[in-house]
Amino acid sequence: MDLSNILSITGKGGLFKLVSRTPNSFIVESLEDGHRFPAFSHDGVATLDNIAIFTEDGEVSLQSVFQSIFKLENGAKKEMPKDNNAMKAYFAEVLPEYDRDRVYVSNIKKVIAWYNILVDNKLVDLEEEKEEK
Repeated sequence: MDLSNILSITGKGGLFKLVSRTPNSFIVESLEDGHRFPAFSHDGVATLDNIAIFTEDGEVSLQSVFQSIFKLENGAKKEMPKDNNAMKAYFAEVLPEYDRDRVYVSNIKKVIAWYNILVDNKLVDLEEEKEEK
């Protein structure tokens, strides 16, 4: 699973695929509807491979969290838990050592929503990321 070209943009829902770079912006495509538009660095653009979840001992990559959900759900989408307690309990199954003080319910909702978008686009798998030499 390669998340280096999948982007989150602050203030915009969903996930985006990096299509091209220009000197002042990125051209991105929505993974939900295919709409293309420019995104600028001041828009708060982050690649998913640079995002991690806080744990009691440090951090775990978002890729590892997605793979854990993928295993738990047998490759299927995850229905959003109904309330905050159910959401926290589910995330404790996914990542038992997550830091309950620094990972908020809004973060958990975002991770589940992103996971579902990635599953819809067949971008989640159990293949480990290969280190470049």
